[in-house]
Amino acid sequence: MLSRIARGRPRRKHARKKALSNSREIAKLRAALLAWYDHTGRTLPWRVRPEARAAGHIADPYAVWLSEIMLQQTTAPHAAPFWERFLARWPTVGDLAAAPRDDVLAVWAGLGYYARARNLHKCAQAVAEDLGGVFPSDLEALRALPGIGEYTSNAMRAIAFDEPASVVDGNVERVISRLDRIETPLPKSKSAIKARAAELADPDRPGDYAQGLMDLGATVCTPRSPDCAACPWAFACAARAHGDQTRYPLKDKKKPKPVRAGVCFHVVKDGALWLRRRPETGLLGAMMELAGTDWSVEGPQAGDIDAATPFNAAWREAGEVRHVFTHFELRLSVRCAPAPAGWTPPAGVWAPIDALTEAGLPSVMMKAARLGLEARSRLL
Repeated sequence: MLSRIARGRPRRKHARKKALSNSREIAKLRAALLAWYDHTGRTLPWRVRPEARAAGHIADPYAVWLSEIMLQQTTAPHAAPFWERFLARWPTVGDLAAAPRDDVLAVWAGLGYYARARNLHKCAQAVAEDLGGVFPSDLEALRALPGIGEYTSNAMRAIAFDEPASVVDGNVERVISRLDRIETPLPKSKSAIKARAAELADPDRPGDYAQGLMDLGATVCTPRSPDCAACPWAFACAARAHGDQTRYPLKDKKKPKPVRAGVCFHVVKDGALWLRRRPETGLLGAMMELAGTDWSVEGPQAGDIDAATPFNAAWREAGEVRHVFTHFELRLSVRCAPAPAGWTPPAGVWAPIDALTEAGLPSVMMKAARLGLEARSRLL
C-alpha cells in the first residue's frame, strides 16, 4: 500500500507542474498576441481599435453584425464597400428592417450567398420588431435570430459587447492547426481546434483578442507564405519548429465539383435588358436573372431549350459563362436576340442597360448580361 502511495505522489506533482506550465504558456500567448494587435492590428471601418476603446468609444452591434455576415465568405477589402453602402442607405437596424427586401438584395448583389441577404433582412426585422431595435448580448438569444449561428453569435459577443467568447473562423483554424501541429485533417479536427481556441481565448480583453487572432491569420499566418518572423506566436508554434508550416491545416481530399450546364436568353429592347425573378427558395432565391433553362449535369436537351425560348428568332450564340458555386461549376450558354416588335414578356422587368449594377443581378447573371452586351455590340 505504501509503495502505491509513494508511486502516486510524483504523478500528482508532475500533473500540477504541467498544469502550471500550461497556464503560464497560455498567459504568454495571450499577452504576446494582444501586444502585437495593439501595435499592428488592422484598422477596419467597423472596428473599434484598442486606443479608441480606451478613449471611451464602444462598438455598434448593428455595424458589427453587418460586417460579420458579409465577411463569412469574402475578404475585408471586398466587403468594406458593401458595408459602407449598407450603412449609408440604412444607418440603423430599424431602417434596414423597413426597407423593401428587393432593395436589400440589389445592394447585396456581388457578395454572393444570397440566402444570407434574405436572412439579413429577416434578422433586422426580428430585432426591430421583437427586440426594440437592440441586439442582445446573450449567446442563446443571438443564436435564435435568423442567420446567426455559432460563429456569428460568438463574434458579436466578443467584438460588439466585449463579452468572453471564442471566435473560430478559417483564419483561426489555420493558426491553431499550425500552433499545435494538428495531424487530424479538417473538417474532422474542427472540434479539437475549437476546444484549443476556447482554452486560449482571453477573458479580460475578448474583443481585442478575437480580432487580433483573426488578423494574425489574415495578415501573417497566411495559407501559402506565412511571415513567421513577424508572428507573435512564433516562439510557441510547433509547425514552425518543424519547418513545415504550410503543411497545415491538413485537409481531406476534395471530390471534384460536378459540372452543370444551362442556356440563358439575352433579350434587349429600347436600351433595356429583360430580367425575371428566380423562385423564392433555392439557389439565388428571389434574385433577378436572365430567363433560361434549368441547370443540370446532363445539360439542357433540345426540348428543354425549345420550352424555355422566349420567342422565335434567329438567336445568336454570345459565348459561355463559367461560374463556380460552392457545390458545383456552372457553364451557361448565352443566346442573344432583340425583342420582336410588340412582344410582351410573360413576367419580369426591363432593366436599363446603363444601370445594370442597380438591377440586383447575382455575379453569374451579371457575367451573362455583360457577355450578351459585348456580343450585341460586335454585331451592330
